[in-house]
Amino acid sequence: MRQRALVMAAAFGLDLVLGDPRGFPHPVRGIGALIENREKAVRRRYPKTRRGELAAGAELTAEVLAVTGLAAGGTLFLADRIHRRVRLAAETFMCYQMLASRSLFTESMKVYRALARRDREKARKAVSMIVGRDTECLTEEGIIRAAVETVAENTSDGVIAPLFYMALGGVPLMFLYKAVNTMDSMIGYQNEAYRYLGRCAARLDDAVNLIPSRLGAVLMVLCAGVLGMDPKGAWRIFVRDRYNHKSPNSAQTESACAGALGVELAGNAYYFGKLYEKPTIGDGLRKIEKEDIPRANGLMYGASLTMAFLCGAVLWLLPGRE
Repeated sequence: MRQRALVMAAAFGLDLVLGDPRGFPHPVRGIGALIENREKAVRRRYPKTRRGELAAGAELTAEVLAVTGLAAGGTLFLADRIHRRVRLAAETFMCYQMLASRSLFTESMKVYRALARRDREKARKAVSMIVGRDTECLTEEGIIRAAVETVAENTSDGVIAPLFYMALGGVPLMFLYKAVNTMDSMIGYQNEAYRYLGRCAARLDDAVNLIPSRLGAVLMVLCAGVLGMDPKGAWRIFVRDRYNHKSPNSAQTESACAGALGVELAGNAYYFGKLYEKPTIGDGLRKIEKEDIPRANGLMYGASLTMAFLCGAVLWLLPGRE
């Protein structure tokens, strides 16, 4: 277990320093390509009925998880056959690739810097790279809100949850989590194309994020006071608004962030040209501003560092080398 703690610490450090180098091969892109390929195959094999698409979605989910698990486990097995230190290096690198704290910071701060230069079009383009909603008609306030929401929500599935599953089952379980999360982001939509095909992946994503999303929110509340924000407000809004979302998990960290900052998040948004009415999160004690983007990143880093420390400490104290 101490070895896993060391791997996690080294991987977290690498992510803080390096992030996701542009153009570098990434496992999540491979998982995405696998999902696209297998989606076409399973759609051909099943009838275009509710039952047929549900079955196709279940098979697609099982295939992606099987391939991802075998690839991650097989890589570590082969590395171990070469040398224990080769496995250690491979494990560290694979763990590092599953973390996204630096990437979240980098991409959201592109939005901030564009707004600081009063370049709203560039800010819209930057935010379009990290959100799923339509961004063409977003006001400056809408751009800021979208960036803050993305940082808050992805604190959980980009950092907290991968660390949680790394601590629980090592790199293979971490990769399986990321496969579920990637499937949900690609096929877990409530539209005509994916309502049934993506249901299995979406439900599985709800299940695997149940604990990490709440952990992330509580850690944000704890970090709010240290960062000079409003921990009482963070806890109050978390308790009140954490289910103001169709997903049982997405509003957990968003509500803690909204309360800590004293702003209003969420609300109506356009996706693929269609307006979706959604409840708001937070009281909006003040108007949201561009400085809330780095503040949200501060909460993200605070929660992430705390989670890494707690996971590492627990693993260090547990018996066993692995």
